[in-house]
Amino acid sequence: MRILVVEDEKKLAQAIHEHLESERYDVRVANTGEEGFFLLGTEPFDLMVLDLMLPGRGGIEILSTLRARDAATPVIIITARDTVEDRVHGL
Repeated sequence: MRILVVEDEKKLAQAIHEHLESERYDVRVANTGEEGFFLLGTEPFDLMVLDLMLPGRGGIEILSTLRARDAATPVIIITARDTVEDRVHGL
């Protein structure tokens, strides 16, 4: 299974990467929204772990574009945002 992690906090991204690789997943990490968006267009992924607050291109924008293309890639959203509105927007 190929997993894309899009997270700008490098320590968190590294921790997620290491944990997933220890479980034998094939993991790619992008530290900006632009890099994550680029990788989504060039490589197939089975799952994406996506932060919402990213430099360059936000997580919601990436997710909206992905869904507009009818991509069914499952996405796990991670964020420091905690309002109900933010959670609903992510859905």
